[in-house]
Amino acid sequence: MTSATDTALDQWIDQHFDEEVGFLQQLVRVPTDTPPGNNAPHADRTAELIAAWGFDAEKHPVPADEVRAYGMESITNLIVRRRYGDGGRTIALNAHGDVVPPGEGWTHDPYGAEVVDGKLYGRAAAVSKSDFASFVFAVRALEAVARPAHGAIELHFTYDEEFGGELGPGWLLKKGLTTPDLMIAAGFSYEVVTAHNGCLQMEVTVHGKMAHAAVPSTGVDALQGAVAIMNKLYAENRRYQGISSRVPGITHPYLNIGRIEGGTNTNVVPGKVVFKLDRRMIPEENPADVEALIRQVIADAVDGFNAGRPDDGIRVDIRRLLLANAMTPLPGNAPLVQAIQKHATEVFGATPPAVGTPLYTDVRLYVEQGIPGVIYGAGPRTVLESHAKRADERLDLDDLRRATKVVARALAELLH
Repeated sequence: MTSATDTALDQWIDQHFDEEVGFLQQLVRVPTDTPPGNNAPHADRTAELIAAWGFDAEKHPVPADEVRAYGMESITNLIVRRRYGDGGRTIALNAHGDVVPPGEGWTHDPYGAEVVDGKLYGRAAAVSKSDFASFVFAVRALEAVARPAHGAIELHFTYDEEFGGELGPGWLLKKGLTTPDLMIAAGFSYEVVTAHNGCLQMEVTVHGKMAHAAVPSTGVDALQGAVAIMNKLYAENRRYQGISSRVPGITHPYLNIGRIEGGTNTNVVPGKVVFKLDRRMIPEENPADVEALIRQVIADAVDGFNAGRPDDGIRVDIRRLLLANAMTPLPGNAPLVQAIQKHATEVFGATPPAVGTPLYTDVRLYVEQGIPGVIYGAGPRTVLESHAKRADERLDLDDLRRATKVVARALAELLH
């Protein structure tokens, strides 16, 4: 049964919802394409906007040399600390502001934050600037009508999730800048995510020997070599379909080759080809074993391509770009799951399941430090429905409204 506190929280959020939508629109209108990853301006704008509500954002810029070595241009992470009294839990709410570039095919301005038929369109509208808004307004509602007597809330706004989170939450945790007891990270409204896949990303450079296309036998075709390697990797990907995870919501491992470039001209045998692969790992897999096997598959493909050739054949360089471990649930996450499920049931009319997701997220970095965490926030039932990382990313504003209520209610319960 809905309590008087829950009703008051809901009413405050309804009364301020236009303001919440406007806040999200202003965040979407500041680009944070990663790459290139010049994200400090968005942090500055976020800090400026929330200061109007008395939220003092600590700015934690990552040193420029670390950021450049990482492959980005600027990162300023934000922490907003709201202390309510001695004792009690500290609960962190984390959302990331970095996004992949918009790409092609948009029918709305990717940075226009247009609202059409109850949906807000724009890059990061759903993932995850929406939860900058849901988390900020959940905390504002809490403090306005049900201010806790104990405990604390921290808002963590970070900017490198697309690159793995090591200079976002990972950097804040490593520096000892935050040690929360529990955490909730940006997510979708219809499920509470308690586990997720890991991710290994690698860059493979295939070296051959350039030659004139009129005399191809004088060269070694790096593209043909790359095709041979990729065929072996795709065969490995088919094998993964026979490996099943025991975690609900996660199926099997998979591999994607997402980018390839090389060659110099149409009349030149390619001397070098570079491709990048993404290997998603289910929680049951060992990342070191996965990487070793990928490297062995590539080595075997090279040996097969070079076998019997009169020349030196191809050679490869392999560079790891990212290794994100899977997230497995910690026993201490039960209060989070129970509170979110309870209030989501009342607000949405159905209980969101506690499941895993094939994505990888920054939550693993908190969990690796022994901090129980879950993923919950404003968004649709599926990534596909949100158009995240595709054209016309959008957020149903009713999901934003209701998720904000769920988070505010859950915080009130957890800090009671």
